[in-house]
Amino acid sequence: MATRTQSRTSNRSRSDNGRSRSRDRSAFSWEDNAAPMIGAALAGMAVGLLANYGRKLVAQSFIATDDWAESLIAEHELVLATFDKMLATDDSQAMQRSLLLGKLAHMLDRHAYSEEHVVYPALREANDKSDAEMLETEHGEVKEFLFRLKGMEASDAAWIDTVREFRNSVAAHARMEEEEVFPRLKDQIDDQLDSKLTRELAKASFMMA
Repeated sequence: MATRTQSRTSNRSRSDNGRSRSRDRSAFSWEDNAAPMIGAALAGMAVGLLANYGRKLVAQSFIATDDWAESLIAEHELVLATFDKMLATDDSQAMQRSLLLGKLAHMLDRHAYSEEHVVYPALREANDKSDAEMLETEHGEVKEFLFRLKGMEASDAAWIDTVREFRNSVAAHARMEEEEVFPRLKDQIDDQLDSKLTRELAKASFMMA
C-alpha cells in the first residue's frame, strides 16, 4: 500500500508532467499558429508595397512626356476633366461628388507640389520672381476652395456653384501658365536646364503619386 507521502509525490509528479506537456503544447501551438500569421503579414506588406509602387507608376504614366511643360499641360487637362465630371453630377449623387472631390484634391496637391518645387524656382532663377509669387498665391486660393468644398455637404445646392467657380479659377491659372509663363521660361533657359526640369518634374510627381 502506498503511503500518503508517496501518493502526494506521485500525484505531484503527474501534475508537473501535465503542466510540462501543456507548456510544450502551448509553445508549439503558438509557433504553429504564428508561422502562417507572420507569413500572411509579410505577404500583406509585400502586396501593399507593390500596390503603392504600381499606383505611383500608373500615376506617373499619365504625365510621362519628354517635355516638362507638356507634362504640366496634360495634368491641367486631367484636372479640368475631373471638374467637368463633378459639374455633371446632381444633388442626389453626394457619394460620387465626394469621391471626385477626393480625386481632384490629390491631383491638385501633386500638381502644385511639382510646380512649386521645380518650375517656380526656375522662374525665380530666370528673374520672373513676380510671376512665381503670383502663381503660388493662386495655389493658396486653390487650397481655400478645397477647404470650402470639404466643409460643405455634397448634396448642398451651393456645392455645384462653388465647384463651377473653382473650375473657372483653375482654368484661368492654367491658361496663364500655358500661354505666357511656360513659353517665356522655355525661351530663357538652355537645353540642359530644360531637360533637367523634365527629369526633376518626373521625380516630384512620382513622390507625390
